[in-house]
Amino acid sequence: MASYKKILLCYDGSREGRKALRCGADLALDLQAETHLLSVVDMRSTIAQSAGLLTDVACGRFEETAREILQEGVDWLTERGVRAQGHFAFGHPIDEIANLANELNADLVVVGHRCRTGLSRWWMGAGNTPLLDRVSCSILVACSSPAEDKQQQAAA
Repeated sequence: MASYKKILLCYDGSREGRKALRCGADLALDLQAETHLLSVVDMRSTIAQSAGLLTDVACGRFEETAREILQEGVDWLTERGVRAQGHFAFGHPIDEIANLANELNADLVVVGHRCRTGLSRWWMGAGNTPLLDRVSCSILVACSSPAEDKQQQAAA
């Protein structure tokens, strides 16, 4: 197995993000790796979805929520014995993940992914492909399967 000394975990508070956080935390503990956690606010998508009608208050609320999600992730890691440095960015997630991974000279990036099937896969395309082309390290994609989703819903 490759020696991963510096791991960048990407967390957005979603089910897939939590799976990536769990997988990344396990690796970080096992490998005693330096750990970084990134949360990104994608204002371009948010503004596009609101037809450009976001107020300064709404934009501030998005930032506040993203910072809370970042802190939630750092706290969760800390409770499990992983010391992680939190990072926050505005921009397109793929751009910001690639920028920070390269800046940190990370050995591994861990991201969550919702597994799609059938027509949705064809329709949506391969969203992580641009990230693969933009970093010079390994990428672990933690997938959240429908069966796993049902188990977590039943446990909740």
